[in-house]
Amino acid sequence: MKQTFTNWRKSSRSQNTSDCVEVAVTPDLVGIRDTKQREAGHLMATRDGWSAFLAQLGR
Repeated sequence: MKQTFTNWRKSSRSQNTSDCVEVAVTPDLVGIRDTKQREAGHLMATRDGWSAFLAQLGR
């Protein structure tokens, strides 16, 4: 499945650094990419999958 993401954003916690990931959200999917290597592509997850991932990080 090919998905074009256009609304990439960094975490507000990353402030002035480039060592972070960016996310872009559509109604169905979340794109995740490395800020330093944007041209390398991105990962995709469902919104439910992304929410579950974030919940596990918060533990």
